[in-house]
Amino acid sequence: MLTYAELQSAFESLGLANHPVIAHASIRRFGEVEGGAETVLHALLTSSNGLIMPTFTYNTMVTPEVGPPNNGIKYGTDRDNNRRSEPFQITLPPDKMIGILPWVLLQQQGATRTPHPILSFGGLGADEALATQTLYEPLAPIGALAEQNGWAVLINVDHSVNTSIHYGEKLAGRKQFIRWALAGDRVVECPGYPGDSTGFHTIEDYLKPDLRRVDIGGGFIQAVQLNRLFAAVQELIKNNPLALLCERSDCERCNAVRGY
Repeated sequence: MLTYAELQSAFESLGLANHPVIAHASIRRFGEVEGGAETVLHALLTSSNGLIMPTFTYNTMVTPEVGPPNNGIKYGTDRDNNRRSEPFQITLPPDKMIGILPWVLLQQQGATRTPHPILSFGGLGADEALATQTLYEPLAPIGALAEQNGWAVLINVDHSVNTSIHYGEKLAGRKQFIRWALAGDRVVECPGYPGDSTGFHTIEDYLKPDLRRVDIGGGFIQAVQLNRLFAAVQELIKNNPLALLCERSDCERCNAVRGY
């Protein structure tokens, strides 16, 4: 069984004490943890200088019958999902595919959450970064963390869930999308929506010299400086405009990028 002391020691070995972080996590691979997800969260919080996590709510999204062309979406095909959509509220749980840790973060005293109807972020000790998000710049908190010499932390997950790579794509000029969501009693247009992340795992070989990693229990934790990550993404896309795209022939967003 993993303990708080073991987890704290693992996080501290990554050298994040003076840096804010954005974290992505799946704690199942650790096996049994004394105190569960809260123990993992508190060990991370005490080993860094501010934390944000994606608290995205995809169940707020609706697909219109028509919309802008080359937008990585098939219009008029999600009527059933539209009927199941629910308006964004600040208390709405993050999507289950993000894992339990963001929800545990939101329950902590002093935690804050941005009000974006799809791509909200939660955080502790990172209010300044969170405040930069707007409807038109949903990923701005990641850029703000980078300006503070922030790091991306991946707990038992690979780069296919590393949201910060999307910010690097934006810096490289890669196509962004428009999506729509319920907010209160109206539908809100949400620009700046990122592409598909399935192909992001291919960046690992390029980041190996810059990755810090520690193995613990049955899992691992790795971290990379955000500015170094952005530089790698921009270099990859400059050299190959199709870099980091997935290989699925039916991926609407990656196909839209290819045709951009």
